[in-house]
Amino acid sequence: MVAQIGLDRLTGLIAFARSGSLGSYSAAARALGVSPSAISKSVQRLEQHLGLTLFSRTTRSLTLTPEGRDLHERALRLLREADAIEQAAMAARSEPAGALKIVAPLPIGVNILAPALPRFRERYPKLAIDLRIGDQFVDLIEEGIDVAIRVGDLADSRLISRQLVPHRICAFASPDYLARRGVPCHPDELVNHDCVNFRFQSSGQTFRWPFLIGGRLTEIIPDAAIITDVSDAVANVIASGGGIGVTPTYVAAAYVRRGELIPVLQDFAVPRTTITALWPESRRSSPNVKAFVTFLSEVFPPNPPWDDVFAKAHRSGVQGRPKP
Repeated sequence: MVAQIGLDRLTGLIAFARSGSLGSYSAAARALGVSPSAISKSVQRLEQHLGLTLFSRTTRSLTLTPEGRDLHERALRLLREADAIEQAAMAARSEPAGALKIVAPLPIGVNILAPALPRFRERYPKLAIDLRIGDQFVDLIEEGIDVAIRVGDLADSRLISRQLVPHRICAFASPDYLARRGVPCHPDELVNHDCVNFRFQSSGQTFRWPFLIGGRLTEIIPDAAIITDVSDAVANVIASGGGIGVTPTYVAAAYVRRGELIPVLQDFAVPRTTITALWPESRRSSPNVKAFVTFLSEVFPPNPPWDDVFAKAHRSGVQGRPKP
């Protein structure tokens, strides 16, 4: 009976720590792979045992009470110690095995990582991969993530980072659209075209299109006929003749290969940032992380195939060039 009570309390502390960090039972449930009701019941049992109210609850929010704030950091320390034990055990073995949790933005996760994962598992069949895709910011340490792929060089003293490849973007349109409306030769001509733009899910801001004009970086927000918050949807709309849109080259590459999209204004395009891999310092010795980070050098080679498609289109001349 004592052992069962101890396990129940430990489960409650884990549910409490994750819920306090993520701000909801649903988010904690997703992180732990259980149902929201299981999280709620575990926290309620912990509150009954402690004789304290740990959260102020409304239908839309979950906020730590003053007593909950005092205990939350202690609960997080407990989770960090448990994680350290697990990482030490993994480091003691040489063969990758167990679970590998990865997070990535939607377009990278769908277009680059997901197709590569079967090849990775063929090499390491004892690994179970949990790929989480989304544009929301995730705290790798608090959510127990092993490796994150992000756009940009994001410094964090708790994390190790490695730049993978440039994150290149370009304007594209379908051949049918360009045949009907003409090929723009300068970004200023976009005012005469239907434009399709992207809205960030995390901030709600509309994407600013960057162009290198006269040696200077210029950003514009075109009047958009269609706006969507998914990069793959932008590519789909413009491939269907919806207008001109800016999208990452790795999203557009498959459409370009099939002849459904053509890059335009390519001589004005600039690399946006970089694609970066990050992992916690505590994962430095993990054979799972070591294997996956090594694999990423194959998935993101120095001259990635999606940029090769982009370069071939440029050499073939199927794009708008600046006026002389």
